[in-house]
Amino acid sequence: MLWIKSLHIVFVASWFAGLFYLPRIFVNLAMVPADSVAERDRLLLMARKLLRFMTIIAIPAMAFGAWLWAGYGIGWGPGNGWMHAKLFGVLLVMGYHLACGVMLKKFVRGEQSHSHVWYRWFNEAPVILMLVIVCLVVLKPF
Repeated sequence: MLWIKSLHIVFVASWFAGLFYLPRIFVNLAMVPADSVAERDRLLLMARKLLRFMTIIAIPAMAFGAWLWAGYGIGWGPGNGWMHAKLFGVLLVMGYHLACGVMLKKFVRGEQSHSHVWYRWFNEAPVILMLVIVCLVVLKPF
């Protein structure tokens, strides 16, 4: 079980690294001057590659988590309400990941409608989600 837990932690940390950085690329894209095509294309290439990497990394992160939950019974039974909250947090993280994909498509089509300041705030969401999820797992408050 410790190997599975270790792999889960490594893949989750890697996934979150991408979730922290992709919106930062969005900040830079939102600041690119209209006449700077090469800069825009370079940032879009970076964003597409990062999103692909994040998606590939998210799969084993969730698979190892599901293995711990279903295979070893972590979070089952009375006194494990924290797991329900954690799973809700994971759903929010998955939604955030999907929202990043939608935003990237809008950038590619030239339809982004938010300012770089908005993307800076958007960039804070995975930090908050990770903090909440880690606290739930470590502290098991309910």
